[in-house]
Amino acid sequence: MTQIFQRLRSKGQRLAAKHLAQRPFILKNDRPLISFSFDDFPVSALEVAGPMLERHGIAATYYVSVGLAGSLAPTGRIVEKTAIAQVIERGHELGCHTFGHCHATETEPDEFERNIVKNHRVLREMLPEVTVHTLSSPIGCPRPATKRRCARYFGGCRAGGQTYNAGRVDLDNLQAFFLEQSRDDLDAVVKLIDATCRANGWLILATHDVCPEPTRYGVSPEFFEKIVGHAIACGAVVTCVSRGLSLCGVSLQGKGTSF
Repeated sequence: MTQIFQRLRSKGQRLAAKHLAQRPFILKNDRPLISFSFDDFPVSALEVAGPMLERHGIAATYYVSVGLAGSLAPTGRIVEKTAIAQVIERGHELGCHTFGHCHATETEPDEFERNIVKNHRVLREMLPEVTVHTLSSPIGCPRPATKRRCARYFGGCRAGGQTYNAGRVDLDNLQAFFLEQSRDDLDAVVKLIDATCRANGWLILATHDVCPEPTRYGVSPEFFEKIVGHAIACGAVVTCVSRGLSLCGVSLQGKGTSF
């Protein structure tokens, strides 16, 4: 009975995140878009995956929880504070993942908001010129009240969903595809990329660690490199999440500066 209740509860939370407190927007991209993003982020996301993207001039979005910096997490060793600046120096962008990696479903909206504000303020102390335009919700789907708070700060907020974005979207519940869920099925990811292009959509690919022996939340370098190659070959614009928002017609003016 407990398992049934948990499944029903989880389904209700997903439906609430999908249908309530929406910030609707019609995507206006001229070409299909693909973005690569990393949550937490582990050292390997920058040291292993970073060069694969940089060889092709691709900027990714690294979602950072500064409170996790230097720790050993289920996704691997998290980057040290001193290395966070390398994301910007190497041409990528930083996104917010809350200061303490707050569970988006279980955390009270007020506490979640305090965490995103703290994360940004600590980042600004380290990198005075940084502007963070996007959020990735940690672990679960966001509560409606949490979505309303996040809309004050970010041009777009990314969740999960295992699909691409096209047409009408909710800017506070942008869909993403976690690569680790199909890391044994390269063809499934290739087909999704192709479907995104046919629909003139925007596919936000997400993962955590990228290393030869990945955690359950990551992928191998060989798998990741094949995905990068197909993303380039398909003819989509491959860019970071904030630029993806801009190419879709979303104004970022005033976002990322109101913390």
